[in-house]
Amino acid sequence: MKDKDKNQNQNQNQKIILQVSPKDQQIAFLTSIAIFLSLIDAAIPSPIPGVKPGLANIVILIVLNNYGIKEAIWVNFLRVFSAAMLFGYFLSPSFFMSLSGAIFSLIGLYFCQKLLNKKYFSLVSFSIISAFLHMFGQLLLARLWLIPHDGVWLMSPLLFLVAAIFGLVNGIIAEKILE
Repeated sequence: MKDKDKNQNQNQNQKIILQVSPKDQQIAFLTSIAIFLSLIDAAIPSPIPGVKPGLANIVILIVLNNYGIKEAIWVNFLRVFSAAMLFGYFLSPSFFMSLSGAIFSLIGLYFCQKLLNKKYFSLVSFSIISAFLHMFGQLLLARLWLIPHDGVWLMSPLLFLVAAIFGLVNGIIAEKILE
């Protein structure tokens, strides 16, 4: 019996040491900024319900530019899940709207990065495309799940205009930060 107790004590005293690279620290820092910007987004009043500037997307663009799509996906999903937990809307329709927008946006950023020549397309272009796809993903989910009526699409011109404006502004801010 004493040997078994001794082995259990030794196992409990063992420490797991994780190696954290400077890149990991930078990604964690950028993720925390994205979460913070999501909190600011939520505090900004909007004349159109549910429409926010998407300030965290500035960070996603910077991560995409500096580290790549894999890291941008991680940061974006961590942001979406963390914001949902902080605001208490995890697994609610708002969470799924946010998640669907993030998924469509990331798919767009992936294809932009793989297919478009960065010589001719800037982060501003990526940001506008991402904003359009984010809005499309949310509208599609709303149409398929929340409001199963084609009238949802009647709002799309206004929502896509707002997406273009915020995509343009966020892309310009991301480029200015990277300069």
